[in-house]
Amino acid sequence: MRRLWLVLLMCSAAFGQPVSIRVDAGKKLGPLRPAWSFFGHDEPNYTYMKNGKKLLSELSAASSVPVYVRVHSLLVTGDGEPALKWGSTNAYTEDAEGKPVYDWTLTDRIFDTYVERGMKPLVQIGFMPQALSSRPEPYRHHWKPGDNYNDIYTGWAYPPKDYTKWAELVYQWVRHCVAKYGEAEVLTWLWEVWNEPNIGYWKGTPEEFHKLYDYSVDAVRRALPEARVGGDDSTGPANANAAKFLRDFLDHAVKGTNYVTGEKGSPLDFVSFHAKGSPRFVDGNVVMGIESQLRDLSKGFEIIASYPELKNKPIIIGESDPEGCAACAARYYPQNAYRNGLMYSAYTAAVMPRHLDLAAKWGVNLRGAVTWAFEFEDQPYFDGFRDLATNGIDKPVLNVFRMLGMMTGDRVAVENAGAMTLDSMIESGVKQNPDIHAMASVDARSMTVLVSNYHDSGKAGPAAAVNLTIAGVPAGRVRMQHFRVDNTHSNAYEAWKNMGSPAAPSAEQYAALESSGQLQSMESPKWVSANGGSVATSFELPRHGVSLFVLSW
Repeated sequence: MRRLWLVLLMCSAAFGQPVSIRVDAGKKLGPLRPAWSFFGHDEPNYTYMKNGKKLLSELSAASSVPVYVRVHSLLVTGDGEPALKWGSTNAYTEDAEGKPVYDWTLTDRIFDTYVERGMKPLVQIGFMPQALSSRPEPYRHHWKPGDNYNDIYTGWAYPPKDYTKWAELVYQWVRHCVAKYGEAEVLTWLWEVWNEPNIGYWKGTPEEFHKLYDYSVDAVRRALPEARVGGDDSTGPANANAAKFLRDFLDHAVKGTNYVTGEKGSPLDFVSFHAKGSPRFVDGNVVMGIESQLRDLSKGFEIIASYPELKNKPIIIGESDPEGCAACAARYYPQNAYRNGLMYSAYTAAVMPRHLDLAAKWGVNLRGAVTWAFEFEDQPYFDGFRDLATNGIDKPVLNVFRMLGMMTGDRVAVENAGAMTLDSMIESGVKQNPDIHAMASVDARSMTVLVSNYHDSGKAGPAAAVNLTIAGVPAGRVRMQHFRVDNTHSNAYEAWKNMGSPAAPSAEQYAALESSGQLQSMESPKWVSANGGSVATSFELPRHGVSLFVLSW
């Protein structure tokens, strides 16, 4: 009897309460919007470097729809040398007489890299060329992790000294893109003005930003009348000051006086804002702040929904991430220690479906959510940057995007008492019981179910015993695949640590890490019987693990 009691005690410590999840393919909720097929980063010159090209190819291959990419500094003056939080293209300079000199060599190189992979630019119109800046010195910064973050805001962040010259630069750039890539191609791109103008990225007034927006959008439309333009890409609408900035911009776009035309309003084909989480380091442990990101999303959607003219406009979350600085490596900022391993991947699996849920709650049209993470060239392996790959080795989080990319068709209903409610997550995150969440989709001949075991705490926790029932599939034999991200699957970081964390892996080690970084199966595909049009399976999902089931017939 005592032995049985000990066994039961050990089991209860190792696993949480069993979770029953029921998915019904017959209960469709509408098309599953692949909002996660958007990515971005600070350093544009990484785009066409070796590992940048490799990662972009993987992102394109992982998505069933064209991937949009957004980068900073496309108009910054410089020689193209990449550095943390810095990039340049030298697109605009002036000769000795002050006449414009346009050079599209590097912007073309960036866009070529996307177009060759079937990707689409989400073109950020910025930042200010040195010759146009109203305060050009100092201009080139040399920020590094550990420095004051405000050091990055130099001459590129200031308004133009001549708005007409600025508009002509934008006009010539768009006209060049049309000539090079063709009108049909460029019409599939998105054009936005600046980045986070409510904080240090814009050293002008809000009114000066509205003026910049009007001049920029007018220039884009003069070059390509059907081009899709938007903004304002302000950040943190859960904050009252940020919410006011967004509302003031939307007021200007809807009913303000246009600085160029003098007419009412300004073109706005999509609305964009940023949403960020807020991890903390508590007692030697990372505690994520998913509630902060969800509050930003909810408030931003609420604000946009309050404008009848804008409620159906596409919304793009220009940056949607666990926190705000991709280049702030974890060795300098311990709250960012979630980035290499499973916490980042589980967080992504938990938060991306909530983007869709919040959009449905507010009745708005979410088009995309930009994950602000890429790769950093010539940095140590797994150095704690917010990136998707390190030295060409994919991190676990990239495999969650591979899973999401396999989900197509219509989203379907899920009955799941193990998932946290939206209200509770917005209120306090996931600080008590874990969030055992599931999202499912169905198309003509397959069905997918994504299941995650997420908690805000980085401390070890019990695995979840999951009983999954999938109803509404055709009767007969169904092929089932089970993909997994955990400590032993799809996890190059754990593989690297098990090697002894080599600073310079051998060729054999590198090949093994590459393989470990790919999406892996829990077991070989198998045929199961869909008795009465239903399939049932049980499995254990470790804390911060993610599973994807794919049924095909």
